Amino acid sequence: MRILTVVVVVWLLIGVIASAQRGYFDSDKDPSVSCSDAGTIAVSIIAGPLNYMGANPKVDCKVPEPSK
Repeated sequence: MRILTVVVVVWLLIGVIASAQRGYFDSDKDPSVSCSDAGTIAVSIIAGPLNYMGANPKVDCKVPEPSK
């Protein structure tokens, strides 16, 4: 059980490193994070080492506009 926990933590850390290298956490970007940005960051972190094997996950989501 401990080995599985260590593997999962290392997997997610590699995903965070890959996301940081792609500039997803840069503060120079627009301060308002869209649904697509947040989804892409989350999927990249979950993909972990697959990012270095050519995976480039992107999320495209549409949030409904509020009614007037």
